[in-house]
Amino acid sequence: MSDISNARRALLARILDGEGRTPSTQRRAAFENSSSSMIEPLRSLIDKVASGASAVTDDDVADAVATGLSEDEVFELVVCAAVGEAERQYDAARTALEAALGGG
Repeated sequence: MSDISNARRALLARILDGEGRTPSTQRRAAFENSSSSMIEPLRSLIDKVASGASAVTDDDVADAVATGLSEDEVFELVVCAAVGEAERQYDAARTALEAALGGG
């Protein structure tokens, strides 16, 4: 297995199941962008990170913190959402590449 594959697995294990301020289930929901169990405005922030991160504003983050979460907790969930979206894009690109090369 390549170093990048090992690094990806280690990253995913750390952010999803490692120590954190937020429960692993909440981090996994953010990673999967299946945040329906999260309260607003956190749900909207997570969706915005996954669907158009450049549109996230300071107010989005402040609104999430205003729900009672700490900045560390919001940061963890935002990182999980961003890495989850990156993982989905990476997987889609690999699938497309394999199909283009006749392997899929």
